Amino acid sequence: MNRRAWLLFVLLSVLWGIPYFLIKIAIEDLSPLVVVAGRIAVAALVLIPMAALRGTLGTLRGRMRVVAVLAVLHIVVPFLLITYGETHISSSLTGLLIAIEPVAIALLLSRTEPLTTGRIVGLILGFTGVAVLVGLDVSGDRLGLLGAGMVLVAAVSYALATILVQRRAADVPPEALAGGTTAISAVVLAPFALLALPERAVGAGAWASLGVLGVFCTAVAFLALYRLVGIAGSNRAGLVTYVNPVVAVLLGVALLDEHLGVSTVAGFALVAAGCWLATRPIRPPAPSPVLVVVAEG
Repeated sequence: MNRRAWLLFVLLSVLWGIPYFLIKIAIEDLSPLVVVAGRIAVAALVLIPMAALRGTLGTLRGRMRVVAVLAVLHIVVPFLLITYGETHISSSLTGLLIAIEPVAIALLLSRTEPLTTGRIVGLILGFTGVAVLVGLDVSGDRLGLLGAGMVLVAAVSYALATILVQRRAADVPPEALAGGTTAISAVVLAPFALLALPERAVGAGAWASLGVLGVFCTAVAFLALYRLVGIAGSNRAGLVTYVNPVVAVLLGVALLDEHLGVSTVAGFALVAAGCWLATRPIRPPAPSPVLVVVAEG
């Protein structure tokens, strides 16, 4: 990756490492549905004017079906699953489980990018890591298992969306694509969110978390992601989940007093190793030696 791609990668790693912590704060006073709808609405209010000022909204013409599918796969489904999942599991575990996304991408791309021995080992290690994380953190807790399952499905949804961006929308300006997806998602969720508005006072921390989630962790993050996918491809962009969990765990342990044990570190190490092996580029076979026959005479 070039320097620009690395800068986007680092930015995205931070922006997608802090949402789990902010979500945990927001759902103390707001329902998960309101948190999701609110952050998406804030993001749309930032992105749509930006795309309009740049004159790029017209690039969405003829692409609305793809944009609508992307809105569902990249926003509505995973945002809801993660936020509801965090009502049952810690923000640290949520961030760690999302790290399975590169493994999901590798598995989904197995038809076009063959599964080598290294990738198969990577897939096994990744899923073993998930089993360790889930088994040791929420063993015997049905609601915990439900929350972990929601987050894992969200990771697969993210993987599908990332591949879709690369294949069908990599040429669309990021602000137009992100603006279109957030606007559609906001319209879909708004009626349901209005019915779930809180009846009691909401703390300043919840509103502040919602604002940061919308502006930075959604609007700015999507701009960075879509640009990164266009530059580096879905496999490399998916590797951002190597760093996200580190940020999520540090915030959860430092500010929310969440537990970090040896088993958690071991589980994440397995996931990270699996992701690395599953997404390693395939080396082209070495060219066969050419036999040169020199005629004598």
